[in-house]
Amino acid sequence: MKVISGNFDFLKGQKELNLQMDYSQMKFYKENMDESDYIAKQEKDIQKANKNPEEFTKWKKDWEYSKNTQFVDKFLASMNKNTDIKTSVNNKKAKYTLVAQTVWIYPGWFAGVMNQPSKVSMNLKFVETSNPSNVLLEIDSKNAPGDNFVGLPNNNDRISEGYAKTAKTLANMIDKKVK
Repeated sequence: MKVISGNFDFLKGQKELNLQMDYSQMKFYKENMDESDYIAKQEKDIQKANKNPEEFTKWKKDWEYSKNTQFVDKFLASMNKNTDIKTSVNNKKAKYTLVAQTVWIYPGWFAGVMNQPSKVSMNLKFVETSNPSNVLLEIDSKNAPGDNFVGLPNNNDRISEGYAKTAKTLANMIDKKVK
């Protein structure tokens, strides 16, 4: 993680933080494909593997659930476990909002005894909740690994671990800088 601008001073004494996830600029793989191309690639891969067309429907439903629920939940759980500043979604009372923008995802892969973790890169901006154009701190997070020690067969589970790792590293950074 690298601080692009600002500092952590505004977080001193804060007890809560609002989280806003942003997937609007998300790219995938080294080709930097957008989300619609990523979804099309998954559909093509499922067809190539001669799987039932319902597999793609299941995959797409899992992708939407993971993006809107699992990634957020993993990020929040890791933040809240590793810092005293409690982070939640839709907390309009919080003075500051963390805009967690996903920039790039490499889903990784799993093949039994061999696997490669996912990687998640994010731009983390702390803004005033009442004035989001006022950016107080911006951090660039590159290639947070997502996996566990035995490997995870589901891409979305691997990716969610990348969000958890990002949040843990950020929370530890906050604790070091704010004390």
